[in-house]
Amino acid sequence: MAPAHVLRCCQRALAWIPVIFIALVVGWSYYAYVVELCAFVYLTFFHISFIMFVWSYWKTIFTKPANPSKEFCLPKAEKERYEKEERPESQQEILLSAATSLPLYTRTGTGAIRYCDRCQVIKPDRCHHCSACDMCVLKMDHHCPWVNNCVGFSNYKFFILFLAYSLVYCLFIAATVLQYFIKFWTVSNDLHPDTQAKFHVLFLFFVAAMFCISILSLFSYHLWLVGKNRSTIEAFRAPVFRTGSDKNGFSLGFRKNITQVFGDQKRCWHLPIFTSQGDGLTFPTRLVNTDVEQATVTLEPEDNKR
Repeated sequence: MAPAHVLRCCQRALAWIPVIFIALVVGWSYYAYVVELCAFVYLTFFHISFIMFVWSYWKTIFTKPANPSKEFCLPKAEKERYEKEERPESQQEILLSAATSLPLYTRTGTGAIRYCDRCQVIKPDRCHHCSACDMCVLKMDHHCPWVNNCVGFSNYKFFILFLAYSLVYCLFIAATVLQYFIKFWTVSNDLHPDTQAKFHVLFLFFVAAMFCISILSLFSYHLWLVGKNRSTIEAFRAPVFRTGSDKNGFSLGFRKNITQVFGDQKRCWHLPIFTSQGDGLTFPTRLVNTDVEQATVTLEPEDNKR
């Protein structure tokens, strides 16, 4: 039987197959549109959409997922006590003691502290362990095989832009190639002998249209998630707070939810550069904000008496 590290290397190599497939399709689409079709009128906008698409795709692939900081690791003495302890109740007491100084609002389904035995860290809010990457990822959304990377706090904006620009790229190709598609489909081979160009144009339209449909549904879904301030994981399993589960626990309102992902500077929203708010370790919650507002209202009469 092959050693574990050999199998792991094979898995990592095979994981790049979807990325290579997308790269080949995109490279062929560029050749088919620029060389075979030679539609000079559309080349300026084509190259703008192509560059933005490739740029955002590159950033999504090669941006390293953010991990919990050292403050979420158990101290050495507490870690040894935790590993030696066999009773779950005693282990939870150790975790509760270590988590008192940490900004944690979420719990497991049973109300326990969220701890990753694999990474040996207390999980920050919205952090989850990715079995494919073998690490805990801050604000993990999902592991995407098409980018061979975890989509989370560090690259979620890039992923949204990748979907947006890939949709624009495919829509532009489908719309501009349509007239040539109809022409090559209706005109006989005797009038148009260039069968190679005909093949590229016909196939280019079908591929662009197919990707448009799949990307549009995925892009629409993630825009909905951004507006609700939820990750894909939280959409299927609501986060559990001290007061119970709440699917809208991190929602701060549509405008603030958008700003949390894309940042305060609107002129940078369309660029695949990191502008997201926060550090990925702590997130404002609707429950905490409500508690603060209630406390303020309670204190106002006393302040007025003074």
